[in-house]
Order: sequence, then C-alpha cells, then structure tokens
Amino acid sequence: MDHLDLRPFGTLPDGQPVALITLRKGRLSCELLTYGGALRSLTVPDRQGGEVDVLLGLPTLEDYLHQDKFLGALIGRYANRIGDSRFTLNGKEYPLRANDGKNHLHGGPVGFDKQAWTVGEGGADFVTLTLHSPDGQEGYPGDLDVSVTYRLTEDSIVLDYRARSSADTICNLTNHAYFNLSGHQSGPVTAQGIQIYAQSYTPTDTGSIPIGEIAPVEGTPMDLRLGQPIGARVDEDFDQLTMAGGYDHNYVVDGPAGVLRPAARAWSPDTGITMEVLTTQPGIQFYSGNYLDGCPAGKGGAPYARRWAFCLETQTFPDAPNKPQFPSALLAKGEEYHQTTVYRFGLRP
Repeated sequence: MDHLDLRPFGTLPDGQPVALITLRKGRLSCELLTYGGALRSLTVPDRQGGEVDVLLGLPTLEDYLHQDKFLGALIGRYANRIGDSRFTLNGKEYPLRANDGKNHLHGGPVGFDKQAWTVGEGGADFVTLTLHSPDGQEGYPGDLDVSVTYRLTEDSIVLDYRARSSADTICNLTNHAYFNLSGHQSGPVTAQGIQIYAQSYTPTDTGSIPIGEIAPVEGTPMDLRLGQPIGARVDEDFDQLTMAGGYDHNYVVDGPAGVLRPAARAWSPDTGITMEVLTTQPGIQFYSGNYLDGCPAGKGGAPYARRWAFCLETQTFPDAPNKPQFPSALLAKGEEYHQTTVYRFGLRP
C-alpha cells in the first residue's frame, strides 16, 4: 500500500473504524470511504483553470449513517429494484428483504452501501476495496466475494468490479455517485446538459418496476440521444416522468454489452466541465435527483435539495431476475462477474 493516503473518518456503532482514502493523479483527485465504498468528492479542472468538486458528499460519518439517498455508495448485491422482493433461480424461490414498499431496492435494508469494506491493494492513484457477503445475506444465495478497484487516470475515474459466488446467484453492482458539474454546492442541475446513447428504455409501473417492455425513446421525452438540458422536458405530462417525479429510468445502452463503449455524456455550461460515461454494462439508470430533499447538509454546509445532482448508474436491467426477456443477471457458481465503468472528464470551449 505504497503511498496510499488513508485517514480516520469515524467509528461505526459496532466499533469498526471507517477510513477516508484520497487518490490523486495529475489534476484529478477524489475521496472515498470504506463505509459503503462511498465516493465523497471528485475534483476536476474547469475552463477557467480552477478546480471544481463535482460530487455530492457529506461532512461526517454520522451524516452518512442517517441519510437514505445512497450518496456515492457502492450498491449490491443487486442495484436498482427487484419486484415483490423475490426471484426464482433453479426452480427455487428466494424471498428478499423489502425496503421500497413491497419491493427490494439496491440490495435491501443492509446492502453493500451500509457495510464496512476492507482496504486491499492501493497506491497514490488507485485502491481496491473488498467485501465478503455471506450466504443468505438479505435473502441472496451463495457466499459472494466482491472487489471494486477505483483508479484515477489523467482525465478519468475508472471503477472495475469483480465478484465470485460459492453458489448460483444473481449479481448487479454499481456506484450511486451524485454529480453536479457546476460544483456540488452550486444548486439545481436542470440547466446542465445530458445525452444518452440509447434507442430504447425499459418503462416502469407506479412502483418503478419495469413492465417488461423494451420501448423506443423516439417521439417521447425519454429521447436524450441528441443532448439537451436536463430540465428541458423533465416535467412534461408523460406518464413515465410524472410517476417517477422526473427521470429515473433504465436506458438500453447502444452497442454490445461486455464491450466498453460510450453510454452517456453530461456537461455544465457554467464551468465548461464535460463528463462521458463508458461502460461494459447493458444498461444505465439516469436519475435526475427528484427525491434529494431531506438529504443532510453537504460538505461546507451546502443545502442539497431536489435536482441538485444527477446520477448515471451503469447496471444490468432492474428486475431482470423476473424478466427472462432482459439480459441475464445470473452469476453461476465459480464464474467471475466482471464489469468496468469509466467517468471521463473534459472541457467545452
């Protein structure tokens, strides 16, 4: 762990210490916590030559323990929602713990976001966090061993996810970073641009569970292929938007899953900062921060509120274990789950 910058950030109620890790490479720097693997800050250059922290994050560990927004956290075992909190695998039904009405969200009440991760290898610009999830945790089969490596390059943060299970199981990992490319403290993101490279998306019911259809974005406010301000159509009278309070939908990323390819782009007219998301995953959830109200005050006392940030969470489709027409979320015993997501930063003139 040569040159890994690691400092105390508090102690969990069970006595486990939590560390704050700082990574640096060129003009990029980021902070993350061993609690939930949460990304707490990400500083990138703006067009004036200054530096902007583009990630929502909280001042204290206590704040992280008392928020329900999954702020910056690693999400597992299953990112997004599983309908009716159950799935069937190899002919056996597995009930999961419900934490979103009758549904199961982001791995359950004690998902990977609420656990202490272990620091593995690390250096000035990278660190690997590991977690052992025992058989039966939150209802999932198999002992699951997970590792996530965060690595900074000159212009990107790269997240590399790996997992293996002792039994057939389902696995879908992501990171729930909240981005504001004008700066975490700057206010609503509705004037910031969004472009998603997707011809189709998965419409949902009132509980945000996909109905099983893969629908074209063409001719609807879900069409973000050409790029537009986040706020341009977010409040249109379109059932998918009114039910979710804005964008909170899984998009089917163009191109073959398993290949690192562009999924989305975002930009700030204020700072000139651009962000491109590349992923090997089949889907990406675009969330326009519709329910950020009630978040604890952020770094420097910033009063994070509705639509003060957006998320671009790369993923397997929500409720895929109950939708055979969706790409499979199966992780077979002994096989390796592996996916990569890159957030690459640049500047608009």
